[in-house]
Amino acid sequence: MDEEDRVLFIQTFSKNWAMTGWRLGWIEASPALGTVIENLVQYQTSGTPVFIQRAGIAALEQGESFLAEQIARARAGREIVQRLAATELVELPAPSGAFYAFLKIRGTESAKDIAFRLIEEANVGLAPGAAFGEAGRGYLRLCYLRKTEDIDEAVRRIAEALPRITS
Repeated sequence: MDEEDRVLFIQTFSKNWAMTGWRLGWIEASPALGTVIENLVQYQTSGTPVFIQRAGIAALEQGESFLAEQIARARAGREIVQRLAATELVELPAPSGAFYAFLKIRGTESAKDIAFRLIEEANVGLAPGAAFGEAGRGYLRLCYLRKTEDIDEAVRRIAEALPRITS
């Protein structure tokens, strides 16, 4: 990197290599920022356990096939979830790069109430979007990075339950 480059490239193992919660990542920055970053990091972390460091090394050295598999699974799940739009009871903007969708059930007020109804009537758990920030209010969050047969079954159950929930 150029000494004058003020761009920080920050990456994590959490999503790409399914190490959510392990708090392992890296920063690429201009060497001129080394002392600043070192001071920031030393007061924000207390050291990463060795097994997590080794998992990170394994991911970088051997994880490309896992990463490709994750991407393929996310694409397949996204396509399955898009079938909910065919019910005409769901507003479902196509996600552009995540492994979850935010959907809004037409004619309903409370996403939290709908989430509880879907648990009761479809045995499917979705998170109210407000848990992810104000912009998520009124939406439900559906994670589709699962086995395609699980997502397919969840979408089928949701689509079946929606007419009862929205009437």
